[in-house]
Amino acid sequence: MLQFLKYVFATIVGLLLFFVVCFFILVGIGSLMSSSDEKTFVSKNSVLKLDLNQIIRENTPQEDPFTELLSGGRGPGQIGLPQIKEAIANAKLDPNIKGIYLHAEYPTAGFATLEEIRGYLIDFRKSGKFIYSYAEVMSEGAVYLSSVADKSYLNPSGGLDFNGLSAKYTFMKGLFEKIGVKPEIFRVGEYKSAVEPFIRTNMSDANREQTQSFINDIAARFYGDISESRKIPMEELNNILNNALIQEPSDAVKYKLITNTGYWDEFEQALRKAAGEENDKKISYISIHKYLKAEKFVKEGSLSNRIAVIVGEGDIVTGEGEDGSIGSDKIIKELQKARKDNKVKAVVIRINSGGGSSLASDIMWREIELTKKVKPVIASMGDYAASGGYYMAMPCDTIVARPTTITGSIGIFGMLFNVETLMNQKLGITFDGVGTHQYSDFPSATRTMSDAEKMMIQNSVNRGYEEFTSKAAKGRHMSIEKLKSLAGGRVWTGKQAKENGLVDVLGGMDVAISIAAKKAKLKEGDYRVKYYPIQKTGIEAFMEKFGKEREEEKLRAYLGTLAPLAKQVKTLQSMDKLQARIPFEMEIK
Repeated sequence: MLQFLKYVFATIVGLLLFFVVCFFILVGIGSLMSSSDEKTFVSKNSVLKLDLNQIIRENTPQEDPFTELLSGGRGPGQIGLPQIKEAIANAKLDPNIKGIYLHAEYPTAGFATLEEIRGYLIDFRKSGKFIYSYAEVMSEGAVYLSSVADKSYLNPSGGLDFNGLSAKYTFMKGLFEKIGVKPEIFRVGEYKSAVEPFIRTNMSDANREQTQSFINDIAARFYGDISESRKIPMEELNNILNNALIQEPSDAVKYKLITNTGYWDEFEQALRKAAGEENDKKISYISIHKYLKAEKFVKEGSLSNRIAVIVGEGDIVTGEGEDGSIGSDKIIKELQKARKDNKVKAVVIRINSGGGSSLASDIMWREIELTKKVKPVIASMGDYAASGGYYMAMPCDTIVARPTTITGSIGIFGMLFNVETLMNQKLGITFDGVGTHQYSDFPSATRTMSDAEKMMIQNSVNRGYEEFTSKAAKGRHMSIEKLKSLAGGRVWTGKQAKENGLVDVLGGMDVAISIAAKKAKLKEGDYRVKYYPIQKTGIEAFMEKFGKEREEEKLRAYLGTLAPLAKQVKTLQSMDKLQARIPFEMEIK
């Protein structure tokens, strides 16, 4: 028996060693792949495969070495907006690229990002080259993107989501009451609805008003673009939406949302013909990640003249922050480097954030102010640049936003969780202690705060709001009275913000870069755009992603459907007690 156990133990150890060795071999192979500088050869009559069934971020590593090894060439789980733009712009000029195969079923991106990509595709078509799309199912975002295609195919047994936009909030008051947790809320502004999910079971009238307003504005742009591209009058398009006339793929053809229903082989035959290939010849597809290593036809300007694009994406936090968040220390370092680098002639702050720490937002505001004294600083807003995100934008020389950008939400709130009932009555845990002064244990999550303690926090929130609004008024060259009439936590679209003076110009990243170049007196084609912070290598990104996925798997295993709510609370606990952010969890679809 002992001998048998020895063999079993040796086998287990051997297997563990085998997997460890295999893992490091995999890392080594990936490292070699990622460090390869070999250019991609583009054969004649090639088709760029634009796979947008991914998380579309503001910036990502250009290459993930594990794409081919782990996903069979289907592409990584995320892709950067600058990389999409670079590939489309180069393909427009590449004589070996005949057109684009757009693969978009469930693109994970906000409306402003989809709008920007769609603009790149429209520009590509000016070359006279084709865009063909194919999908088995299509979300409304996919319909929006494919509306610019020459031919759009949908599998005849597939499905298409086309029924209008909705905004949904998740409310947790009932959960907190059941488990004995009482949120203590401090805020300024009737529209500052970020706290509502914790203290209400439904939307307030003010929140309902602002949400209906901005979602209507987004819908007008979203469906207006589809109407224009597909040549469907808006009256007819609204009739389709209000009466749910799209029930199956053939309906989408009937009402001109797409051009064809067909299976993959039928789509490929049409694509082969468009690419000028013979009927039996294999189409030469090239993925976006491979194409980024192909010959460059878009010529870059001088390295001595740079426009630094500093990307801030995610929740705003103090310190370095993690991937997917805006760490104030990290952004400050990039601003300081850009300010001191003589080769950097202008700075664009690219913001895609619903806000976060009020303190971190203010620290970055100061650094942007200092940078603005040395060289032009332009703000470019992505899907969101609200609350703390707007705080980052307001000191810039010029603010550029997409019409569908979610912005504004100028306001502050504070929140603490009182877990006394949960601990005492539900779990049987009690607390006791001593202190040297009256407020030694303030703030405390294990007892009810006194009125004086609550007033101290509310005063802090009030001061934060006055500071936010006064700095916003100064940055926008607006009276404080006028600014406050637009503040109070009110959320606006980019179009509405432009009409109200909170935004200067409507447009995307290219518009912001062009403005920065003009302010720096740089001629077109005489400068180079560089994105910062420098992205992690494919290996680093993989290791970080692997660790996060394991953590989220454990959370889902323990809490099931409650895991997303626990994640929200955990995120809140990692932030400062004063927050400048939009509604914490808002889903628009």
